[in-house]
Amino acid sequence: MSGSTSAGRMKTLSVLLAVTLCSWLVTCVPTQEKKDRIHHHKDLSDHKHDDSKDFQYDHEAFLGKEEAKTFDQLTPEESKERLGKIVDKIDKDKDGLITSQELRDWITRSQNRYIYENVNKHWKDYDKNKDDKISWEEYKSTTYGYAADEEAFYDVVDKERYRQMMKRDERRFKQANKDGDLIATREEFTAFLHPEEFDYMKDMVVTETIEDLDKNGDGVVDVNEYIADMYTPESDEPEPEWVNTERQQFKDHRDLNKDGKLDHSEISHWIHPHEYDHADLEAKHLVYESDKDKDDKLTKNEILENWNMFVGSQATNYGEDLTRRHDEF
Repeated sequence: MSGSTSAGRMKTLSVLLAVTLCSWLVTCVPTQEKKDRIHHHKDLSDHKHDDSKDFQYDHEAFLGKEEAKTFDQLTPEESKERLGKIVDKIDKDKDGLITSQELRDWITRSQNRYIYENVNKHWKDYDKNKDDKISWEEYKSTTYGYAADEEAFYDVVDKERYRQMMKRDERRFKQANKDGDLIATREEFTAFLHPEEFDYMKDMVVTETIEDLDKNGDGVVDVNEYIADMYTPESDEPEPEWVNTERQQFKDHRDLNKDGKLDHSEISHWIHPHEYDHADLEAKHLVYESDKDKDDKLTKNEILENWNMFVGSQATNYGEDLTRRHDEF
């Protein structure tokens, strides 16, 4: 009777642990690979870039689409005041001059604002000691604590799989953590969670992509592994035409050295294709159009004098349609 009771308790415990694990995974999950592996530099606005007609493209590029809508509702005076606060944020080295690189960094951040907002939303889940940083130990404990430490979980999850995922996350965390102290700032933690959006993390994305696709462990990706990432055939089902097209794509455009496999360089060329860096082009455009003394840098006054290109405004419906806080910056 006692053995039966003990077994029943263990079964109940396993069920409770499974439920707890599922709940835990909703908010604190290991980083996951992306099926959409090609990360094109997206354009910065849906509007046509034609400054002879309007500056809407520049507004959305500089501010992001949603924030540009907010500025559209401000008076010119308030728009310029908020632009001045933004310029102070852009000037990272506080030398009073804005370079095209600093502008590019700002534009990139504006375009990825939704990512930063999501990180901020869940920041407190990881920052256990409330020091506004997240250590590897904090992340590991929050994400893997149960799976790593509770023996009962071994009946519910694949222990080895979680250990491998933890190793991979630790490697990525170290890459994102620029100073090597294994304590991430918000910027570094964002790079850890969204490496595809950061230039210095692109090599890590390539490495992880190879690991995801390379099923036989030879360090390269053959055509069958490449196809398997996109298509799993049913039994006795003929391959769809699009799969044949992808095989030809592999042969003609992915396998650059024609050896039948994709190495690190070829994978990089595939998922990070060489194309225009829209943020860089827009930053240089804004500098060119606002640089009165032609020193290839902008002062705060030069930006404010050309404020309408950067942010713009309209006086109509001011106050009635303004829905966002004015003190965001």
